[in-house]
Amino acid sequence: MQINAAIQLLPFGNDAEKYKIIDNAISLIQKSGLKYKVCPFETVVEGKPENVYQLIEAIRETSLKNCSDVLINIKIHSANRDLFFDEKLEKY
Repeated sequence: MQINAAIQLLPFGNDAEKYKIIDNAISLIQKSGLKYKVCPFETVVEGKPENVYQLIEAIRETSLKNCSDVLINIKIHSANRDLFFDEKLEKY
């Protein structure tokens, strides 16, 4: 089944480094092959659970190479069917 996940990365450090770390995370998302939508406070992805979880771990590992601490807030929507964030947005 396909899930949706909202990923918010909050790195600790100086402001210039924070944005670089966030940009690196977005680059990993873009290269993941998962469908995604970048939003002001988080990025939403959809895909198979194992691919989404693998991406989250890659973001965590890569971010910690450039700072000592990160907070990663994750919201996951899972169901007994495939989920698509376009369905959630089509009425808008």
